[in-house]
Amino acid sequence: MAIRRAKRLTLKQVAHAIGVSTATVSNAFNRPSQLSLELREEILQSCKKMGYAGPHAESRQLRTSKTKVIAVMLSHQLSYSFSDPVANFVLQGISQVFDEPEYNILVVPSRRELQGLSGLEAFVEGFIIYGPPSQDRLNELIYHRKAIIAIDFTLENSVSINIDNRKAARDCAEFAFAHNPRKTAVIGLRMTKEQETKSMVDATLLDESNNIMVQRLLGFQDAALKLDHHIPDSAIWSIPDNTHFYAYEMARYLLQRPEKPELILCMSDRIALSAMQAAHDLGFSVPQDILITGFDGIDEGRHSVVPLTTIEQPSMEKGRAAAQIFLGQREEENLILHAPLRVGQSCPKVET
Repeated sequence: MAIRRAKRLTLKQVAHAIGVSTATVSNAFNRPSQLSLELREEILQSCKKMGYAGPHAESRQLRTSKTKVIAVMLSHQLSYSFSDPVANFVLQGISQVFDEPEYNILVVPSRRELQGLSGLEAFVEGFIIYGPPSQDRLNELIYHRKAIIAIDFTLENSVSINIDNRKAARDCAEFAFAHNPRKTAVIGLRMTKEQETKSMVDATLLDESNNIMVQRLLGFQDAALKLDHHIPDSAIWSIPDNTHFYAYEMARYLLQRPEKPELILCMSDRIALSAMQAAHDLGFSVPQDILITGFDGIDEGRHSVVPLTTIEQPSMEKGRAAAQIFLGQREEENLILHAPLRVGQSCPKVET
């Protein structure tokens, strides 16, 4: 499998370019005590500029050929990712495809506490990355020139699998605005550079080009502009984690303000379900007193007491597609998968 993988430099080519022997380059990676600190650092920096990951990775790859191990890198802590139903569906999809050819997956977080890959780049055939890691971590992966497939973000020179988050959010908001709510609020997720609960009044949005939550916000705003429905910055909030605690507290705050919203657009089903619980605890009825929409299409939202109106993400299909492309079972191309609106009772269809 050779998904857009750059040709690897040889030890001899690198040594010639730097102007030292092959043994000196090898020592810089494998026997640092044989060189002065200054010479070793100079060689390593030169290798990095050329995109050479070291002779150990090259020789080990030649010896082992295919390891039949794929690293699946998650953008959050492992405990969070395994409890998140959307991430679970992605992992299930990957596993389903890899089971038959007896490939193994190695699940790793992208957090910076994992200093260096510690030989991981030589052991695995490539990476499926779910959600964008930090730029430093991404640069580290690209440096080792392994095949990479990106899910829920785009990566130059790699295959990416996404939905059109902006369009899906626009479709959801347009459907909800048919109820003509006088006031609308948005509970977003990890949209800002500040890692805390923030309103758009005093927050700095992340780069819209590669942040799916910012794309969802833009979709909501597209629908509001089209239908002449104003959502003030003071009614748009970003919470730092997709957990019940943050979502519930945010919803309670919004529902107790003098300018209580009649519609809350939520950027995940978890947020929406927590908002419904907050509304219930405050004595409001959904959808009679407050309309709520989600985003993801998890089973819990489908089977809740008041079924959610939401965007149904093809999360399992994302994982399957990534694995199929890796195995050459599917054409190597960027994919935008369909994510339809699923209408529930939390924001029902307007009767005409």
